[in-house]
Amino acid sequence: MAQPATKIFEPGTEQTRSLKEVTGPVQHHIDEFRIFFKNSIHTDVYLLDKIINYLLKQKGKEIRPTLVFMTARMFGDIDKRSYVAATMIELLHTATLIHDDVVDEADKRRGFLSINKLWNNKAGVLLGDFLLSKGLLIALDHKEYDLLHVLSTAVRKMSEGELRQLKTSRLFNMTEERYYQIISEKTASLIAACCQCGAIATSDDENIHREMLDIGMNIGISFQIMDDLFDYGIKDVGKPKRNDIQERKVTLPLIKALEKSTTIERLQIRRLMRKRKKNQNDVDRIVGFVHEKNGMEHARKAMESYAENALNNLRKLPVNEGAKDFEALVEFIITRNK
Repeated sequence: MAQPATKIFEPGTEQTRSLKEVTGPVQHHIDEFRIFFKNSIHTDVYLLDKIINYLLKQKGKEIRPTLVFMTARMFGDIDKRSYVAATMIELLHTATLIHDDVVDEADKRRGFLSINKLWNNKAGVLLGDFLLSKGLLIALDHKEYDLLHVLSTAVRKMSEGELRQLKTSRLFNMTEERYYQIISEKTASLIAACCQCGAIATSDDENIHREMLDIGMNIGISFQIMDDLFDYGIKDVGKPKRNDIQERKVTLPLIKALEKSTTIERLQIRRLMRKRKKNQNDVDRIVGFVHEKNGMEHARKAMESYAENALNNLRKLPVNEGAKDFEALVEFIITRNK
């Protein structure tokens, strides 16, 4: 990976602005988007409507629709196309979260009981399918074929990434190259779609569309590395859940730590990671190993480098307004505490 020309983020940067402050410039669009989103998934099926109303209470950070609006305003005036793009992406993202909860047998989501826990797995799968179909129909109803193509590509890549990770985790042969391929597909492809769709909504310049796709991919990779860092503990975050370790997922902090270890150490840590049920001593030993071998620091540097590349590339584009606001959102993403 090429190194960026300038250093934007210093190692150990602390989060200085809240998400509310960062999203302030597009907050009125986010408010309008929530209404548009709610109206888009309305149904007269009683049970489905009841589940959807419960779902609407579980508001997350809304980073993906925010990326759509922040990108759109950099290249033109936000209009209905931007709301359609943001809604399509949020429908897709929400559907994948619901399906993930079913697969993982999760009990909670964003502090609420998960839909599959409150109702059942079948209801969760059907709701996810309903949301995916709504995303497709919104695009067709508004004749947004370019947006539909971008989102369909993202869905394909996300599915491929999930299956690729499943195969790799079973074989226990994760490499850094495979890791980046998986997170590019699983996570970064949707973040990239947010930026590309935002650009498509307000600009006809195909070069800008391509550049924002690449910028979004870099942001998405840094976003996922940050998530992976949380599992091994970050200052002031509280006690990590260690889900990746318990689920035997090999992520960048561990990969970088293994690179710096002896053959015997690698064999010992891999043996611990393969265990289906790890006790607290096993987990503590793996976490301690990652910290001892500076796996966290190496992963953090990689995360910052991808974010820097994204913003350096953004500075080459003809932006109307909002570049600094977009940069603040990227900074929030890689300095957030959860």
